[in-house]
Amino acid sequence: MEILVRDEQGFSVVSVSGRLDAGTAQELENSCANLIAEGGRRVILNLAALEYVSSAGLRSVLAVAKKLKPIEGSLALCGLSGLVQEVFTISGFDSFLPMYDTIETALEKG
Repeated sequence: MEILVRDEQGFSVVSVSGRLDAGTAQELENSCANLIAEGGRRVILNLAALEYVSSAGLRSVLAVAKKLKPIEGSLALCGLSGLVQEVFTISGFDSFLPMYDTIETALEKG
């Protein structure tokens, strides 16, 4: 898994590629926790290059959302497709996290 973070229009865009599973989930959670500790409050997870997500990966995304809630932060997902989108939707993440087709849309609606 590879994680790239960039600031764009007041958002921290975290692009994740590869597999988000038991072996890599903690890495995502730690990266986002560091970002939040440094003052990041509006986070967009770009999952366009994510090939696979397991239940451990879902838990790490949920943990990030929970860290942002008490500080009135926000988390949005974008770029989901195929099996990754299906896993997030079936798991009900679309009921409490906004999901957008592109980074641009997430930035506009954010």
